Amino acid sequence: MNVFQDYAHYYDLMYRDKDYAGEAEYVKSLIEKYRPGAESLLDLGCGTGRHADQFAKQGYFVHGIDISQQMLNHAEQRKKEATGEYLKRLVFSQGDAREIRLQQNFDAVVALFHVMSYQTTNADLKAVIKTAKSHLKPEGLFVFDAWYGPGVLSDRPAVTVKRVEDDFLKVTRIAEPTIFLNENVVSIHYQMYIRRKAPVEHFEITETHRMRFLFRPEIEELLGNCGIELLETLEWMTDRTPEDNCWNVCFVARA
Repeated sequence: MNVFQDYAHYYDLMYRDKDYAGEAEYVKSLIEKYRPGAESLLDLGCGTGRHADQFAKQGYFVHGIDISQQMLNHAEQRKKEATGEYLKRLVFSQGDAREIRLQQNFDAVVALFHVMSYQTTNADLKAVIKTAKSHLKPEGLFVFDAWYGPGVLSDRPAVTVKRVEDDFLKVTRIAEPTIFLNENVVSIHYQMYIRRKAPVEHFEITETHRMRFLFRPEIEELLGNCGIELLETLEWMTDRTPEDNCWNVCFVARA
């Protein structure tokens, strides 16, 4: 199910402070560690294409896939407004990461910004892993981040409020989480209050996102069952082993 149909219009504003360039550089360092000379990359769940842009600027040929056409419309619009040789290396397509088959192989497949945590069942996780495997060259890498189970359980999610503003919009987002321990899932109810400045208009969006928190042993088994070897589990954006105060982890695996 696509939970970003309305949210897509405000996604880039909500996450304008996210360090996409730094995150892409981090992933590149992992790819270069295990797959030096990699040239091509498949970005599953690319959203509005912010990571994909950065990977293309790094020199990779990048194919971004997302289930939300609204998200991809933003990615394509930004691509039209940009200039540079890197744009020739950047392609976007609509598709479900659990099902899509491009009949093309890549040096690396990535699924970033918790795409894998949106796969709330074992069947969904396995389906995305199979998609990654089907698109990897021999010895190709699968790199993804996710919510880390020990961190979520030791530092339970709480209600948060985020306020952002630009020249056109003012947005207040309230996130109310509910944890389902027997499912390893956090259900987050979002209420977004939006004020458009010209013409003045007020409206509200509500969405619920279900997020799976993951543990290394289950990921290692799911990957192994699909013929992929788990190489490393790291605290996101560092080279440290995750502790129980860590919410975000990165898994590095090889076909």
